[in-house]
Amino acid sequence: MPDTDSQKLTHLNAAGQPAMVDVGLKAVTRRVARARSRVVLGADILALVQQGDLPTRKGPVFQTAILAGIMAAKKTADLIPLCHPLGLDDCQVTVTVAPPAAVVIECTATVTGKTGVEMEALTGASVAALTIYDMCKALSHDIVIQETRLLSKTGGKSDFQHVE
Repeated sequence: MPDTDSQKLTHLNAAGQPAMVDVGLKAVTRRVARARSRVVLGADILALVQQGDLPTRKGPVFQTAILAGIMAAKKTADLIPLCHPLGLDDCQVTVTVAPPAAVVIECTATVTGKTGVEMEALTGASVAALTIYDMCKALSHDIVIQETRLLSKTGGKSDFQHVE
């Protein structure tokens, strides 16, 4: 349980109503966040993917997921109500095979600004995972999106590094 004196929900005002965090007085710093989503496709679909990026009528799965993740990270403030709109300096999405039955998506978002990019990295990884599901669902509805999490963040008030 958090210590209520030092930790509190930052998106609530004194009356307990939703509020955007005022970042006006914060210092501009380089901020980087990395997030991961894991998609369990199943061994049969993964075998198709391992032969090369699985082509579908919607396009190649991994390449399309990478583009979707980058686009989503850029639109995070449109999707998450209290996120500040950010002009990202960089956003990189990777998709790697994780045998025997999964792929791992990592999204790294970078900004030079007054607020962090955790939500952008998480959104990018999540939407890339959803895109893989969408493009592979014709092959199976047993696909599972799991373990979307923040891996690291730097440049803000407190850095974070997930330990496996």
